[in-house]
Amino acid sequence: MKISRRSLLLAAGAAAFVAAFVWLLATRGPLAPVGVETAAAAVADLKPGVFGIGTVEAQHAYAVGPIQAGRLLSVRVDQGDRVAAGQLLAELDPVDLGQRAEAAGSAAARARQAAQASQAQVAEAESRARLAQANSERYQALYKRNFVAREMADSRRHEAAAADAALAAARANAAAAQREIGRTEADLRGIEQLRSSLKLVSPVDGVVTAREAEPGTTVVAGQAVLRLVDPRQLWVRARVDQARAKGVQVGQAADIVLRSVPGVPLPGKVVRIELQSDALTEERIVNVAFDPAPAQLYLGELAEVTILLPGADDVLTVPRAALAQRQGAVGVWRIEQGRARFRPVQPGMQSAERVQIVSGLAAGDRVIAYSAKQLDDGVRVREQRLTPQ
Repeated sequence: MKISRRSLLLAAGAAAFVAAFVWLLATRGPLAPVGVETAAAAVADLKPGVFGIGTVEAQHAYAVGPIQAGRLLSVRVDQGDRVAAGQLLAELDPVDLGQRAEAAGSAAARARQAAQASQAQVAEAESRARLAQANSERYQALYKRNFVAREMADSRRHEAAAADAALAAARANAAAAQREIGRTEADLRGIEQLRSSLKLVSPVDGVVTAREAEPGTTVVAGQAVLRLVDPRQLWVRARVDQARAKGVQVGQAADIVLRSVPGVPLPGKVVRIELQSDALTEERIVNVAFDPAPAQLYLGELAEVTILLPGADDVLTVPRAALAQRQGAVGVWRIEQGRARFRPVQPGMQSAERVQIVSGLAAGDRVIAYSAKQLDDGVRVREQRLTPQ
């Protein structure tokens, strides 16, 4: 049977299509080897660090306000002003404080006059008591010698007892007068303290961060009129992943990069690790202080913190991206006869880019650092450049 030219062309076209399809499957499709990029295990100095993000905050913040309600008379500073300890910041209207002070002063003067009068009465009563006692003793002696009647001796004894009672009453009045002096003087001191409290002064050398009330405003006790911070004591309240925070300790050095000045690390130091972690985000709060603080900082500004952990010299390392997990084991992927093979390793300390390999690899061994797809043991792989130069 003779085959036509048209049939031959159709058969050739079909064969070419099948061949192209198979080639696409083997090179670009699901049957194609996975593209990977490798890197060599190399000996290097490792300087690990723990990264965190936080905001600039003040270690010590102060809210300055009155201890009693009043109307704000004047505010002498504004946001951003630098103030000195003891500097007058604001004043409140005393309202009726002057009348109260005048009344308390008058009461204190009357109490002092009454005390002076009561002291004079005590002196007079003491004199009368001494005279009455002397007369009583003299008449008792005369009675014993039968020079006076018994009634006369008893009368003088009663007079002495009455004089003693009058003396006790005079002393009680003098003591009451002294207590009244103490009360009125305490009132005067309290009014003076209230007068002082109407003058709001700075507790520290610092910077005003907020002015929360204006003259004419009525403020209550404890309400903040101004807020201050000490610019020499600022820190970054950074959040660090709990899984990497194990080696962080107080006193470790750190680099701080502010959002407003990217690429310019500022020296810092870990000064506090908060005991309460965030269970929702699985982060630990680490306070990193500026060491020293720069001249200009803005509270609430975002900052990146890298805490510098103790490093090691001349250790075997691979890129962090090469570290993988499979069936609960930690290891790396290697290329053996064109296929990916998982090799367990024991990792050590880590830096931002590399990880120490304690065992499982030798210097020069090549591992898969990046892959175009998720790897599985035995899958075909082809080495090629995947990451940009």
